[in-house]
Amino acid sequence: MKLYAVGIGPGDAEYLAPRAREVILDCDCIVGYSGYMKLMGELASGKELIATGMTGENERCKTAIQEALSGKKVCVVSSGDAGIYGMATLLYELAEAHPSLEVEVVPGITAAISAAAILGSPLANDFAVISLSDLLTPWEVIEKRLDLCNMADMAICIYNPSSKKRSDYLMKACQIALRHKPGGTKCGYVRNALRGEDSQALVLTLEELSSAQVDMFTTVIIGNSATRVIGGKLVTARGYRI
Repeated sequence: MKLYAVGIGPGDAEYLAPRAREVILDCDCIVGYSGYMKLMGELASGKELIATGMTGENERCKTAIQEALSGKKVCVVSSGDAGIYGMATLLYELAEAHPSLEVEVVPGITAAISAAAILGSPLANDFAVISLSDLLTPWEVIEKRLDLCNMADMAICIYNPSSKKRSDYLMKACQIALRHKPGGTKCGYVRNALRGEDSQALVLTLEELSSAQVDMFTTVIIGNSATRVIGGKLVTARGYRI
């Protein structure tokens, strides 16, 4: 028996990996967060759909496992990539109690890649991806990671930069970055990356970013000392001789 953890990418069908499409079409049952299910469109037509809310991850994965054990072809979908802030890890952990059940991860385009492509090429050298959500990770740990990555002059891609309960977290992250990087450091953010006409992008400085109003649908990129703007695009040099 097999259970699939599928990354559906940004949400636009044009950016869905061929293998992910193949698995979804072959499945009897699709399990996922209700917001992501809306992105499935015609792919979900005729399938049994099981959706849960934002904090229903455990319930979602346990249900998917039971459905798979009953003999159904089941996939659990995550936006972006299932192994990057997605459901793959939780599925492996819960499926450990069922040795007969194999978990296969089907990769997708994560938000860091989507946002970087829209902004230009800001992640061309070493970079880190850090989520500002402290729902599962204490803020003290997040702060330490931000501090050390900025100290190392890495470009940083930030997921979950702000919410109603965490309205000042991006400002806090920028203040940490400003300990090690100048205010003129080139940055950018993208809202609804690669989701058609809803996609919005802006290039700005680190100082300007500290007062920017963003939400959970936004991906933020803080450049490093080699990041500059070329033709309106954010570009991080790798060091090639030109």
